[in-house]
Amino acid sequence: MNSPPPSPSPSASLYAASSLLYSVPLPSIVFDLVTLLFVALLFLLSLFALSFILHLHDRSRQTHSLQNFTSLWTVRLLLVLLVLFWSLNETIRLPFIRRKYLFPFRESLSLDQEAAICQLNVVLSLGFLQPCFLMTLLYLVNASIKKRNPNCLRAIISVVSLSLPVLCLQVVFVYFAPFSDTLPNFMYVSSVVSADLRGERMVLCACPFFSWLVYGGFALAYGVAFSVSCWRVMAFVINKGIARRINVLATTVMVALPAQIICLCLSWVWEPETHLYGAMLLTMFLSVAACMAAAVVLLVVKPIQEALDAGGDYCLWSHDEALRRREASEHQPAL
Repeated sequence: MNSPPPSPSPSASLYAASSLLYSVPLPSIVFDLVTLLFVALLFLLSLFALSFILHLHDRSRQTHSLQNFTSLWTVRLLLVLLVLFWSLNETIRLPFIRRKYLFPFRESLSLDQEAAICQLNVVLSLGFLQPCFLMTLLYLVNASIKKRNPNCLRAIISVVSLSLPVLCLQVVFVYFAPFSDTLPNFMYVSSVVSADLRGERMVLCACPFFSWLVYGGFALAYGVAFSVSCWRVMAFVINKGIARRINVLATTVMVALPAQIICLCLSWVWEPETHLYGAMLLTMFLSVAACMAAAVVLLVVKPIQEALDAGGDYCLWSHDEALRRREASEHQPAL
């Protein structure tokens, strides 16, 4: 009868961990650890906001004054879910997460499989998750000044439909790479093969030139639309707290988008193996994470907290008390 294989000793496990640690340059480890830290924080914030949404939806079944406020609960749920999936997608971009924890039932992934994962990462992040998140954020801002409660199913369909052109272009440029025979590699390659300090080859995800060009065009048009929407909301708001909240949200978005575009423009200047590329990638990640965290807090957590505290019997932006009481029965602000 064969005896079971001996379990690895603590010293062997410690040696394996140390070999993994020293196989990667120290700055890359720091960048990856900082990314994982903020991914975990954003993930916890999203779970907290998700619990708020479900709690409000449950309370609205018993409290009539909260039913109007929950008209946008599916749109808020979509916003939080997009943040959750974006956080998970960012962890796949990290090489040691991809190689050690993505498929635990396999010893390792081939270089082609890791390259395919990098392609999927770029398409999901710049083609669907981020554009859809931004369009959902814009929808919630515009819905906050509408007098009638919008149809949630129609809202989700419109948000996803407006994001589909960007997704289709990303799929074309990442997977099909038109004119790849006549163009430089950085314009269509989404991953590069590098070697660690021990000489083992590893795949580093990169952003193709055409991907950031498509996303940059979308971000430029979105910035104009978002600025106009915030200006319209500010013209309607008389509550100082709500005005401050809109200013914080607008500032965060209008700073995060140019910062991300600048980082994407510089991504082809340095090689993915360099520390400057890692710092640029971390800066881009932090800008997007800050924008998403601000949106979750200001568009989901704070409004739901105020609705629960006030029992739903409030309307913050009306100029007249009689109009405020009349509109409270048919509209609740999203901010």
